[in-house]
Amino acid sequence: MGAPLADLATVRRYEAAGFRAWPASAVHYDGTWVVRLTAGHPAKRLNSVNPLDPGDLRNLPERIERAGRRFKAYGRPMTFRMSPLSGAALSAHLDKEGWSTLSESLVMGFDLDNEAVHSAMDQIPMKDMGRFVVAAMQTQSMDPALRPGLSEIIGSIQPEAGLFVLERGDEPLATAICVHEGDLAGLFEVATQPSERGKGFGRRVILSALKWARLRGASRAWLQVEADNAAGRRLYESIGFSEIYRYHYRRPAKS
Repeated sequence: MGAPLADLATVRRYEAAGFRAWPASAVHYDGTWVVRLTAGHPAKRLNSVNPLDPGDLRNLPERIERAGRRFKAYGRPMTFRMSPLSGAALSAHLDKEGWSTLSESLVMGFDLDNEAVHSAMDQIPMKDMGRFVVAAMQTQSMDPALRPGLSEIIGSIQPEAGLFVLERGDEPLATAICVHEGDLAGLFEVATQPSERGKGFGRRVILSALKWARLRGASRAWLQVEADNAAGRRLYESIGFSEIYRYHYRRPAKS
C-alpha cells in the first residue's frame, strides 16, 4: 500500500510519535492493536483501531467484535486505521468480510538542516491556548461544537508544543501546531484562511514553526496529509517534504 519506502521500524517510530503528539482521550490495548477513542472529537485518527504488528492475527473475529463494542459505547463508527504495520493478512480478512476502504493519507518527512528553515521568520509561539483554538477553528471553518474537544486534545499533548498563528490585526491568516519531541517535529492543524490561500501565509507559518523546533534540537519534521488534498501536498512538496508511507481507513460495509 502506498510507497514501499519505509521499513517497519521507521513506520513504528512515526506511528508512536503521532500517538503522543495528537493524543486520544481513551486508549486501550488488545495485543498490539491500539484502540484510540475520543468522545469530544470525531476525527478518524482519534477514533480508530491501529494495528502495530503484521503478525498479530490471533482471534480476529473476537477482537474485532470486542473493539466494536467500545466504538458503539462512544457513539463512533467502527474504524480501522491501516498503516504498513497492519499487514496483508488483516487486510485480506477485512476484504473477505466486506469492509470498505476510505480516506487515504500520506505521512511526509523533511530534514530541517535546510536554508528555507534557517532563513525563516522568527516567531514566538502563542501562549493563550484558547485564542489559538479560536484562530484554528476560524481558518478551518470548524463546527463551534468541536471547540471543547479540540481544546482537550491540545491541552493533553505531552511533548513540547508550539502554537503558531499568523495574523493581520486580529484576523488569523494561517495556523500550525508544531510538536517537538527529541529529534522530531510534527505539524498539526496547518490551515490557511480560505480567502487568503495562495499568498504564502501557510508556508511562512510552517517554516517559522519548524525553525522554532530546530532551535530546540529537532532535525526532522513530519506531518500527515490526506491524499486528495492536492493544494496541501503541493505546498508541502514545494517546501521539501516527501512521502514516507501511507495509511487508509476501513469500516464495516454497514457503517
